[in-house]
Amino acid sequence: MNSIEKKVVTRFAPSPTGFLHIGGVRTAIFSYLYAKKMGGTFILRIEDTDKEREVAGSIEHIMESLRWLNIEWDYGPDKPGTFGSCIQSERLASYKKYALQLIDKGLAYPDPYTKEEVEKFRQDAEAQKKPFLFRNYRPETFDEWDGSKPLRLKVPEVKRYVWEDAVRGQLEAGEEMLDDIVLIKSDGYPTYNFAHIIDDLEMGVTHIMRADEFIASQPKFLSIYDALEIPYPVFVSLPPILRDDRTKKLGKRDGAKDILDYRTEGYLPEAMFNFLTLIGWNPGTEKEVFTKDELINEFDLHRIQKSGGAFNEEKLKWLNKEHLNSLSASKYKELVLKAIPAKYTGLPSFTEDRLEKLMPVIRERTHIMADVTTAFEVCEYDFVFTDPDVSLDILRFKKDPDVHSAAPRLQHLALLLETADFSSPDTIKSAVWDYAEQEGRGEVLWPMRVALTGLERSPDPFTVAYIIGQTDTLRRLQAAYDKIGHAK
Repeated sequence: MNSIEKKVVTRFAPSPTGFLHIGGVRTAIFSYLYAKKMGGTFILRIEDTDKEREVAGSIEHIMESLRWLNIEWDYGPDKPGTFGSCIQSERLASYKKYALQLIDKGLAYPDPYTKEEVEKFRQDAEAQKKPFLFRNYRPETFDEWDGSKPLRLKVPEVKRYVWEDAVRGQLEAGEEMLDDIVLIKSDGYPTYNFAHIIDDLEMGVTHIMRADEFIASQPKFLSIYDALEIPYPVFVSLPPILRDDRTKKLGKRDGAKDILDYRTEGYLPEAMFNFLTLIGWNPGTEKEVFTKDELINEFDLHRIQKSGGAFNEEKLKWLNKEHLNSLSASKYKELVLKAIPAKYTGLPSFTEDRLEKLMPVIRERTHIMADVTTAFEVCEYDFVFTDPDVSLDILRFKKDPDVHSAAPRLQHLALLLETADFSSPDTIKSAVWDYAEQEGRGEVLWPMRVALTGLERSPDPFTVAYIIGQTDTLRRLQAAYDKIGHAK
């Protein structure tokens, strides 16, 4: 049966060598989306055969990262299948079984050379201005493999390979890409080149999604498929994620972060999932904001782009704001409360009423939850919960000769607001607007804003008055008036 006719099985197979980077996460998302779109199976496999590079805790970190994005696997490190473990270091018997098959077919042999001998071969090829290919130095006879030396593939046929890629179409490479590559190292662990093919076979993987940087290695992979007489799966080469300026692939030096750093900064997993899906994939419409279910429904391999897509953090922030604004009032408030420093939530003046009235201001100004924390840390919302320390220099409107000009305006504002309707910012505005138009908007509204907040920049004074209420509004206007009276 052709692999396309089988139930779709995809996999994400990271190495536990550190944090999960953006490119890897995008590969996981595409693999997950396609499996779910086709009613198939998604596998999380850990490729931990390079023990020297392994970082403790990485497997747990990978699982936590995917689960933050609401990506759940059908089989994984914690969910073995009928094929066994999803951790390569626990699958060594499988690799040995297929290695012995190759030996029996005369298509694998133990590497008899020392490092020094191989280096001499390399220098010899360089002197002849030829590429170094191990197969050119293949021994004529082979010893029995006892596991103490690397096991190499004996390339079954040196030829030009042509294959189909679901994104790139027909690809090809010449015989210069084929070599007697190592299958199993002298430490008993398989190489990536060998292990992933055996795992994909035993796990029934039908579609392999990975970065396009693997295209150059594809002929080597195909030679192993051919040696074992394994049907090819569907190859899906994903475009790179580029820097915002599109000049190169996004890397650690360009600010690529651990995916969980975005959680810490207050991004929503729904927004990150949405954002990464749109890098290198086009839904075919102008729509940009998607739920996960919508993306599963829309996902199509034919809409994966060949060219790279840019990681634009401003676009991510915009998407995050869109997803935040789609939350219910109660869920949004829950996130805000987590983001507010404890020194504020413990204040007697930190009331449910004031927080509720402040919420529209927070929503308008927030792209990520870290914005809320920062705003409180720089005292942007102190005026809501504590009386401001009003500076006379700031209180003076720029067109006035001195701050004393503000005193009668503050006094008149207090008279107007004493009988005003404080049920909304608009009703407060209507109570003072005619006076502001008559005296000059800046002349009236500037000292009103500063008296209520102590700040040069804040929400408009009507919103501020509504948030702090009538009693505090009148008291702060009087306090500013009294301070002017005591000034020389």
